[in-house]
Amino acid sequence: MCSSITLGYSPCPNDTFIFYALVHGKIDTEGLHFEPILEDVEALNRRAFAGELQVTKLSFHAFAHLTHQYCLLDAGSALGFGCGPLLVAKKPLSEADLNIGPVAIPGRFTTANFLFTLAYPRAQAKVEMRFSDIEEAVLRGEVVAGLIIHENRFTYAQKGLTCLVDLGAWWEQQTHLPIPLGGIVVRRDLPADVQQRLNQALRRSVEYAFEHPDEPMPYVRRYAQSLNDSVMRAHIDLYVNEFSRDLGNIGRQAVLHMFRLAHQSGYLSQYREDIFIN
Repeated sequence: MCSSITLGYSPCPNDTFIFYALVHGKIDTEGLHFEPILEDVEALNRRAFAGELQVTKLSFHAFAHLTHQYCLLDAGSALGFGCGPLLVAKKPLSEADLNIGPVAIPGRFTTANFLFTLAYPRAQAKVEMRFSDIEEAVLRGEVVAGLIIHENRFTYAQKGLTCLVDLGAWWEQQTHLPIPLGGIVVRRDLPADVQQRLNQALRRSVEYAFEHPDEPMPYVRRYAQSLNDSVMRAHIDLYVNEFSRDLGNIGRQAVLHMFRLAHQSGYLSQYREDIFIN
């Protein structure tokens, strides 16, 4: 019944790096077989709202609204320090400028948008677009500022943009916790033993990538053709860390704190705390 599982993850280097071994038969997959589906994280977010994927990468902001339907694996998450979204513009801007906008965001349900909303609650003029299009939209003057994530952290300065605020640093100053960006979730209707096997297989995949860092790179390059190797490796080094191997107590605290804060701030009507696999 659960031998073939739909598996969604993004074409970003950190995801293709950690999923390489899992989808290429390099590790023990606990008898499970996967149907990989690679899409932008906001597209995956929306597919998760429709319940289409059994296992998927998900922005933690989106997951906060889907805890009734999905639970979180301990392996595969993107959390950390110094890796949050950046708000960039062509010139320094005041908070009043940002409130007027418009500001480009990489999707309504991204963690980046959640952090921006917390930091700038009066900035309502937002334009959703694919994350890789945001830099050019700012440069063309279509928006006054843009919220960048993923590999764009490493390219915006070369294009003449300036960082207005590091929202990851803002989060860390407020909470002293790592910033939860995205995690790997599994549908609650899958049996508990399958959830555990998935978690174990994914942890092995992360560990294989750590132990053989050069082997996944051709697969990474296939989906990140516009990036040079130095940017791809910087991206992987930033987003793949010990929290990717296992959330641990600190990682779990960070995720739950984000959900509680969203609820207290009125951005989340309700949530549940039994969000981790048993």
